[in-house]
Parts: sequence; structure tokens; C-alpha cells
Amino acid sequence: MSEPASISSGIAQRYAMAIFELAKEDNSLQAVDSDVETLDAALKESTDFRALIHSPIYSREQQQAAVAALAEKMGLTATVGNTLRLMAAKRRLFVLPQLVVALRERLAEERGEVTAEVTTAKALTEGQRTKLAETLKASVGREIKLNTTVDESLIGGLIVKVGSRMIDTSIRSKLDTLQHSMKEVG
Repeated sequence: MSEPASISSGIAQRYAMAIFELAKEDNSLQAVDSDVETLDAALKESTDFRALIHSPIYSREQQQAAVAALAEKMGLTATVGNTLRLMAAKRRLFVLPQLVVALRERLAEERGEVTAEVTTAKALTEGQRTKLAETLKASVGREIKLNTTVDESLIGGLIVKVGSRMIDTSIRSKLDTLQHSMKEVG
């Protein structure tokens, strides 16, 4: 990990811990979980929102006013809204994507869940999702939350990442392995 990335991650972890601890004291972990999903969706869908948190063009005051209005419009909890305003005041909104990831991890850990990152060649049916989650639960021994993405370049199969383990059964991976072994032969 590069130094700036590790610094951003450290900043995000501190904010995530503060939000998590405050929410735990207030028994509002479920509301914060909802806030995390709302922020994640906003980060994925809105280029304007991403520009607001990353662009140095906006002043502290402009960022504070914008995140205050957005927090109210999104219906975020006071804890998360106040944290976003504080982050804007300190010019730290750029760590918001890492904050979302860190908070999601803390909340999942609190629930005893593990998130599995699953990449497939085509979208999984609900039955396939359920079966995959059950299989992973049997392997890992904890509840599994699937975070799925589609990458058609895999051709077929899937890639599953759970913690530091990765299982790659994609056809693209098998073709790459075959190509490398053929280069060694001839």
C-alpha cells in the first residue's frame, strides 16, 4: 500500500471507530448501517458528490454547507451528518470512500458477518446467491454477506474473495494459466 493510501486509510479508520462507538452507545448501529448504504449508493451514482469530496476547488465552508444539506436530504443520522461536517471542516472528505468501507467492516464484524466479494461473468440468480452464501458459510463458519459484481471478461465461472483468501474459478484465469504453460513448453 502506498503511503498516501495508508494515511487515508488510517484517517478513515479513526473516523469509522468514532462513529461506530457513538452509534453503539446510542443503540443506533442499524441506523448507521442504513447511512453507510446510502452514502455508498451516493458515491457510486453521483459524479457531483464525488467531485465535491475530492475537488480542492471548493472551500471548507462550501463543503460544510453542501454536506450539511446532503446529510439532511439523505436522512442521515446526526452522528454521521456531524462527522461529515467535521470532515469537511478539516478538509478530510476525500477519505469518505474508505470511511464507508471501514464502517461496513466494523458493522459486519459486530453482527458476526464476513463480506465475500464475488465477481461473476453474468449476474447470479437468487438461488445461486443463496447456495453460494450457504457454501461459504459452511467453509468460513460465519454468516456471509455477498457483495457481487459482474465482469463479462471472465467468460464464465467466478472469483470469490473472503478476507485474505481468494478462489478463482473463472475461465479467463484457466485460459491464462494454459497460455503460460504453453509458452514454457514451446
